[in-house]
Amino acid sequence: MPELPEVDALVGFLRERAVGHAITSATVAAISALKTFDPPLQQLNGATILAASRHGKFVDLAVGDLHLVFHLARAGWLRWYDELPKTVIRPGKSPIALRVRLDDGAGFDLTEAGTKKSLAVYVVRDPAEVPGIARLGPDPTAPDFSLDDFAGILAGRRTQIKGLLRDQSVFAGVGNAYSDEILHNARMSPYALAAKLKPDDVERLYHALRDTLSDAIAAAAGRPPEQLKDSKRTRMQVHGRTGEACPVCGDTVREVIFADSTFQYCPTCQTGGKPLADRVLSRLLK
Repeated sequence: MPELPEVDALVGFLRERAVGHAITSATVAAISALKTFDPPLQQLNGATILAASRHGKFVDLAVGDLHLVFHLARAGWLRWYDELPKTVIRPGKSPIALRVRLDDGAGFDLTEAGTKKSLAVYVVRDPAEVPGIARLGPDPTAPDFSLDDFAGILAGRRTQIKGLLRDQSVFAGVGNAYSDEILHNARMSPYALAAKLKPDDVERLYHALRDTLSDAIAAAAGRPPEQLKDSKRTRMQVHGRTGEACPVCGDTVREVIFADSTFQYCPTCQTGGKPLADRVLSRLLK
C-alpha cells in the first residue's frame, strides 16, 4: 500500500508532468471504483489540471473548478505513460480502474491487483466532500506539527501505539509499513499503550515519527511511479523482513499475524528481547 512518502512522490511527479495539461478523456473501467456521480466524471473532459496536492494518502488533482481525488488503497497503483495506449479498456477484463488521457498524448491508468477492490475515485467540488479526507487527523510531517501537539494527541488514550499510528483520523498518511519503521526507530513495542508513555518516550516517538517520514519523503522524491514500490521495500529495516537480521542489533525480525495484515518488529530493539504473542490484543509472553 502506498503511504504518505510514496503518495507525496506521486503528487510531485504529477505536479511536474500533468499540471498545465487538459484532460481530453477520463474513462472508468471499474464502476465500483467511482464513488461519486455528481459532478459526472465527463465534466473533467476539456478542463486543465491546475494543481496537484496530497491529503494523507489521497491524491488531489484540481481540474478546472473541480477536483479529481483518488485513494490507491492496499493494492492500487498509478501507471504513467508518456504516450497513453490507444487500446480500448474493457470493464472487468483488466486491472485498470481509471484511465486519464491528457492533451499531449500522455496520461495515466489507476490499476488495482487482486480480487478485493478498494481503490476509490471521486469527482468533487471541494476535497472536504470526500469522507476519508474530512475525517483525517493532522499531517505529522507538517512544519507546524509540534511535540506538544503530538503529546496532546497521545494523552489519555489507552490504545496500543501501533494501531494509533495507523489510525487516519489520528495521524494522516501513516500505514502499516511506516508505523513498523517508526516504532523500530523509536525502540518501542507495538503494544505499548499511548497513555502510559513517559515524557521521554513521547519525545523519542515524536522524533522517530518525523525523522522516519521525512527521510522516506526525501528518498522517494523525484522517482517515477514505476520505481517507488521497489525503493520503498529496500529502505525498510523491519517491515516485510520477517526472519532476517535486524540491521541495528542483529536479532531476528519477528512478525505478528492478524486476520488481514501482519506487522514486523525486532525483539531486542523493541520488546526487551521478548517475542510478542501472535494474536490480537496480546500481551508480552512471559
